[in-house]
Amino acid sequence: MAELTPSKRTWQAFKRNKIALAGLVFIILTLLVAILGYLIMPDQSPHANNMAIQLSIKKPGSSFMMLEVRKSEPVDTVGFFTRMLFGQPSFYRDVPITGYRFVQDSIIVNEYIGDEDKPERKAYNIFEVVNGIKPRYHYGSVLLNPGISVNRSKEIYKRFTDKIVADQIVSRTFWLGTDIYGRDMLSRMLLGTRISLAVGLMSVLISMLLGVTIGAIAGFFGGWIDACLSWLMNILWSLPALLLVIAISFALGKGLWQIFIAVGLSMWVEVARLVRGQVMSLKQVEYIEAARALGFNNTRIITRHILPNITGPILVLASSNFASAILLEAGLSFLGFGAQPPMPTWGGMIKEHYGYIVMNSAYLAIIPGLAIMLLVYAFNLVTVGLRDAFDIKSQSTRI
Repeated sequence: MAELTPSKRTWQAFKRNKIALAGLVFIILTLLVAILGYLIMPDQSPHANNMAIQLSIKKPGSSFMMLEVRKSEPVDTVGFFTRMLFGQPSFYRDVPITGYRFVQDSIIVNEYIGDEDKPERKAYNIFEVVNGIKPRYHYGSVLLNPGISVNRSKEIYKRFTDKIVADQIVSRTFWLGTDIYGRDMLSRMLLGTRISLAVGLMSVLISMLLGVTIGAIAGFFGGWIDACLSWLMNILWSLPALLLVIAISFALGKGLWQIFIAVGLSMWVEVARLVRGQVMSLKQVEYIEAARALGFNNTRIITRHILPNITGPILVLASSNFASAILLEAGLSFLGFGAQPPMPTWGGMIKEHYGYIVMNSAYLAIIPGLAIMLLVYAFNLVTVGLRDAFDIKSQSTRI
């Protein structure tokens, strides 16, 4: 039987840890949700920002009848990938109703305004509901355009009323309830997944790029270069991560890209310290001395012979930092330094609704809090699994 390669041996060891594997499966499912994005959301408008103030703070599972009124301004249909990434602006304005009836060329609705027992009666022209523009002719008291008979007008009227009943009066269920602006919580939670994973990924990439580069240079060359870089690392290491991120956010401003950079710049020191120590321990081994004797330059020795041998510790730290980045982003959004409204973030949703915990609407803050907890816990499980999988001594003990 052929001997397993180090990567396959590590994967086999990781798979034996069922809890870590469950964490990885959860992360993969979360990643699929983030990639599909708007395609699987009930509210596919940009930032899931379709508001209906009348439906503010409705409990999970609430269902309402909606009249979809065509918007008067033109709305372009976007392509598949654009819709997946950025959403599709809605063609309609949603009006929650409790009942309706047709009278001549109008639909009379009982509009829900927060109390089912006290609806507000309103009339909408059926042609405007369907087309979003004032009709050129009416069936009823308004004069017809020349050349349009009364019978023809009746046919058009029936076609429009049938379309409204079939396509524009819909039942909508809010499975996770609505927020203070009447927006669908499920849609905003799903989109918040994308923000959390994006911040984690970009922050880890930035921290890895800086940390591995600076740590490898400090550990390999030593001397005054190591002294200067170590001094810089020790200074930054002494600062609390959240305060450092807030300071960087003040300098760069508020926004999603600024969060990527701020969180990434706050985590590179830990990576650099790890890489520096690993490189210092490896640069004196025989195969590195042999590479020097063969005339390989320093860049090749570092990138081709040292870094591949410290991949394990780097991956473990990357997984741990991913969880830390998600927590930092949530904290920044809660404090108002993260992605700005109407972009949904889990930390921002907690900020908007934490006051409702004592008002019989605790789910508004608990749901995003649970999402943060579960995702961070999943990454911590994967971190522990990777650490054990890369630990050759523990594997030998099990064998």
